[in-house]
Amino acid sequence: MTQAPPSTPRLFDRALLLRRQRRAAALGPENFLLDRVAEDMNDRLAAVMRNFDAAADIWTPGEGLQVGLRQRLPSLTRVAPPESGSEVLPLSNGSLDLAVSALAFQFVNDLPGVLALIRRALKPDGLLLAAMIGGDTLTELRQSFAAAEAECEGGVSPRVAPFADLRDVGALLQRAGLALPVTDVDRVVVRYGNAFALMQDLRRMGATNVLIERRRTPTRRATLLKMAQIYAERFADPDGRIRATFDIIWLSAWAPHESQPKPLRPGSGRVSLEEAVKRGTKG
Repeated sequence: MTQAPPSTPRLFDRALLLRRQRRAAALGPENFLLDRVAEDMNDRLAAVMRNFDAAADIWTPGEGLQVGLRQRLPSLTRVAPPESGSEVLPLSNGSLDLAVSALAFQFVNDLPGVLALIRRALKPDGLLLAAMIGGDTLTELRQSFAAAEAECEGGVSPRVAPFADLRDVGALLQRAGLALPVTDVDRVVVRYGNAFALMQDLRRMGATNVLIERRRTPTRRATLLKMAQIYAERFADPDGRIRATFDIIWLSAWAPHESQPKPLRPGSGRVSLEEAVKRGTKG
């Protein structure tokens, strides 16, 4: 069993995250993003002409991803988040042909460390394929809360998690020692009747504020109403419905193997991203 170094600054209360996810399951989870990712992951894996005999699902909330991938990956094992909220991965070195994860990595305190642990768990030429929330996700809600708090409370508190962007994630894959990294973004814009309907969906996703530095007192009613007003003024369509942005960052990379293409000198050639993702047999 391996664990990320304890010296990493903690942004997220992962024990609280587990409690919020259990609450969401009890309320009746809202899975439209997870369902989209599961379908997309199935399509992406179908493009890889290879059998994955040992596969693990790393920390994906719920069972939707496993259900979607079970026909393709009958040996898929779910790695649940530790009850303690730590970032332990009970995986042996060189034990996996494939590691997948859906909408979990955005709440990891030490993502470089976790990626390095996954890289060690992969066999040579094993694949990591994951999706995480990032980029400009919930930028409308973030801006509306900031403006409302500045007007009503004279200051801004951290409410929406800081999200990694595409370049950050690509660099982290390389830092973890993974080869042929590929990243892309799937932007999903969802429309709601009002900001409170969006916030209800976030609760049912288990995706409400779990920042360590979050405000610990209830938000004032006046602030909430002002936030909803600003949201409607700035981010509504002509029919009055508001927009909410979700950026799903996809990342894939391989554990190094001698059969893989070697980096070229700058200007000496090109390697297709499609070729990197859709590599077939070794050698």
